[in-house]
Amino acid sequence: MSDESLPPDALPEYAERVLEVAELIPPGRVMTYGDVAEWLEQGGPRQVGRVMALYGGAVPWWRVVRSDGALLPGHELRALDHYREEGTPLRTASRAAEGHLPRLDMRQARWDGGERAEGHT
Repeated sequence: MSDESLPPDALPEYAERVLEVAELIPPGRVMTYGDVAEWLEQGGPRQVGRVMALYGGAVPWWRVVRSDGALLPGHELRALDHYREEGTPLRTASRAAEGHLPRLDMRQARWDGGERAEGHT
């Protein structure tokens, strides 16, 4: 079934699965695009990023991130507000960092899904 034959409000199955994983990530924690693909055992970081770009607005999009911990370009301040509200571990920006924005502390913030949510198969 191609995307063109879907009703306008329907999501492709892969997109639904990616968004479900985004909703499982606990507040204050993050997963990389690659982590989400690995969790699903399907696709890769680019496919997950594409889903998040197209459909991620309805889920905690700030919890699916780049592996280097850099904040999402164009959404840095909104994401930073969420991270501070949730207590997500951040690293202080260096003076050379663009805009002096912090990065995510990936060693502390990254969630491996170890506390797997109910219903995940």
